[in-house]
Amino acid sequence: MKSFSKMVYPYVLWALIMIVVPMMMLVLYAFTVKGNAVLTFQFTFDNFIRFFSDPVFPGVLWRSLKLAVITTLICIGVGYPTAYVMAKLKPNSQAVMVLLITLPMWINMLVRTYAWRGILARFALSGEAKVYVGMVYNFLPFMILQIYTSLSKIDPNLITAAHDLGANNRETFKRVILPLSLSGVVSGITLVFLPAVSSFFIPKLLGGGQYVLIGNLIEDYFITTGDWNFGSAISLIMAVIILISMYVTRKLDRYTAQGDDD
Repeated sequence: MKSFSKMVYPYVLWALIMIVVPMMMLVLYAFTVKGNAVLTFQFTFDNFIRFFSDPVFPGVLWRSLKLAVITTLICIGVGYPTAYVMAKLKPNSQAVMVLLITLPMWINMLVRTYAWRGILARFALSGEAKVYVGMVYNFLPFMILQIYTSLSKIDPNLITAAHDLGANNRETFKRVILPLSLSGVVSGITLVFLPAVSSFFIPKLLGGGQYVLIGNLIEDYFITTGDWNFGSAISLIMAVIILISMYVTRKLDRYTAQGDDD
């Protein structure tokens, strides 16, 4: 057993180099400003003060959160019925449906977004509407597959027992199917909301540069403006928001799991 434990060392080293060190550099840049030839870094909160004191930046953050929430809700509204119908099909048909849903994901997301850019250019839609179309299209499969997996694991005997006890289809869905599938909904929320709130190339390509989100701000300050300190501060704010979101979804997942046990 001890010999196998040594196999984890390369992964620990990789995590330190690729995750821990960049995060430490991000924190360092976020809490410092460029100094002079004598003093390289100066500790300060000015980057965060600048972000929250200017109404433009919190507005962009709010727009990003709004986009992510609405995208997630649309994915739930479309994904749950789709997954429910899939779970009712025969096993062979379910496999075909899973293949059809995952098939577009074999193509790079950037290529798919470029394709939608050409398609949506023919329609008189606002930049915001085009961004929503791109977001839902790219993230909907994650929601469908998570809910479908949860629904397919439900024991059919539970549904039969509910009918034997006098429950109709609506009551069976409300009292048996929906509670047992909430874990899949929560997992789907995690896989949709987190990448949607930090996405930058979908708004950039489909929004025509007029629909700026927090991810676009970070990209601009790192690549175009070259203000790594302020860009790091925005990234750190987003990291905190993502961690809070993960904590909330984890709590919801535990709550739904306890409800299933009860």
